[in-house]
Amino acid sequence: MPRYQGRDLPRPDDEVVDQGLGFDLGTLLSRRRMLAVLGVGAVTAGLAACGTAAPSATTATTTGEIPDETAGPYPGDGTNGANVLTESGVVRSDIRSSFGTGSATAAGVPMTLELTITDMAAAGMAGAAVYVWHCDRDGRYSLYSEGLEDENYLRGVQVAGSDGKVRFTSIFPACYRGRWPHIHFEVYPSEADITDAANAVATSQVALPQAHCDTVYATTGYEQSVSNLAELSLASDNVFGDDGGALQLATVTGDPATGYTVALTAAVDLSTEPTAGAAPGGGGPGAGGPGGPPPGS
Repeated sequence: MPRYQGRDLPRPDDEVVDQGLGFDLGTLLSRRRMLAVLGVGAVTAGLAACGTAAPSATTATTTGEIPDETAGPYPGDGTNGANVLTESGVVRSDIRSSFGTGSATAAGVPMTLELTITDMAAAGMAGAAVYVWHCDRDGRYSLYSEGLEDENYLRGVQVAGSDGKVRFTSIFPACYRGRWPHIHFEVYPSEADITDAANAVATSQVALPQAHCDTVYATTGYEQSVSNLAELSLASDNVFGDDGGALQLATVTGDPATGYTVALTAAVDLSTEPTAGAAPGGGGPGAGGPGGPPPGS
């Protein structure tokens, strides 16, 4: 029986979003209890009521499990076409350029991504392998978007040290139509496990704060992101909208000239079965439009 957050799905053949009102209410109550424990429920509710994004320079203390989220249509992990995780060279810290047969380099405002992966039953996840991927400055994904089928930039794996930290050198991603600016990641028990996506113990996304997005998108090359972001809010996003990204909103420091550091702590509960993987409904990846990934990919 398929499960979500420890509960049986009443409609096992349908997506999580199609399980009915009773199931949705149970999910909402579970989220609110979690937020109450974290002490951020009132803040998130106020932000959702006002239709505004969450604060730009703060993030909730991550004491709850990182939510499972869709890997989307462009994971590159073998579940939807190409599998970059079987290629030699994918374990790297600088993911701005393609490797292997690819030759392109992604342009954009520099970004260092720092993820701290913790086990909810222990202090850290030393040796865990973290696969990261995101779109480029034009909202395109390597391996999938037209003209980038043979490129694999903005994808890579790092192995966590004793503190559970991994760091990637990249560029600030765009905002394409239908999705709040985000970064995808999958967590695997070890480097040896990355060639099979079924081994992932967590799949989630990092949400980027609006104030920093506004600043980056005012720079040359990100022009289309300005209008795309103006149509969205964290509360309306089809991935982060259920709780405003309470456990996924990154802490960001820096500026366009010197680059940004994007940091998030993600707690993983190894006793629960991962539930992510499918593409989200509604808008989002694949919605297409100027600056967005190609429809139908």
